[in-house]
Amino acid sequence: MAKYKLVLLRHGEGAWNKENRFCSWVDQKLSSDGIKEAKNCGKHLKALGFEFDLVFTSVLSRSIQTAWLILEEMGQEWVPIQSSWRLNERHYGALIGLNRAEMALNHGEEQVKIWRRSYDVTPPPITESHPYYEEICNDRRYKCSDVSPDNLPKAESLKDVLDRLLPYWNEKIVPELKSGKMILISAHGNSSRALLKHVEGISDEDIMNVTLPTGVPILLELDENLHPLGPHQFLGDQEAIQAAIKKVEDQGKVRSPEK
Repeated sequence: MAKYKLVLLRHGEGAWNKENRFCSWVDQKLSSDGIKEAKNCGKHLKALGFEFDLVFTSVLSRSIQTAWLILEEMGQEWVPIQSSWRLNERHYGALIGLNRAEMALNHGEEQVKIWRRSYDVTPPPITESHPYYEEICNDRRYKCSDVSPDNLPKAESLKDVLDRLLPYWNEKIVPELKSGKMILISAHGNSSRALLKHVEGISDEDIMNVTLPTGVPILLELDENLHPLGPHQFLGDQEAIQAAIKKVEDQGKVRSPEK
């Protein structure tokens, strides 16, 4: 029997997910498909009997909007939500806004995979000449964070994401789990991958092959020491989930010309 259970997910599809662009810290709302994904996620979690006591999100709208829609579908809108930049998507630096398939064409699929999936490779940092520099670096939400705006990242590897996420996990989320609360974390592809790497002890090499589709809840069952009792479980239609995973993996590949 699991001592603790935790549900983790990558937010529903955003506008730039649909356009196959690195979204990162640019604040995007959910696409129409992303809204459907979040609602379906809520319906599925309700059908499985989940009752949440607390929800954690990043400070990005697509993460928060996903949590709202899930709770609404479950009839649990009253459940408290706590948001932190420490659950944000990985900061992709100079790559923000670029199309993954076009980058694969220009730099090769392997290089794009390294930028997207490797553990300790950091992309070039964002600079003041970047078209989204001002939008990100002067965003009011980061003036309320627990570090000064000058100390926020300008580019991150997955290792950097885990380093900034772990204090929040240990100091904020773990005590709530250990108090017996049922927790939902509505985060992002890379913040979720970083957390899975930590909790499940996934190696630096193997984490490259962990791909998370949008809007699919992941169940973690943990013992009293917060060690997993088994591998994480994707909840839902497994065939559809595998197709969604392949779709995400293919985002970094050169696209064949349409006939």
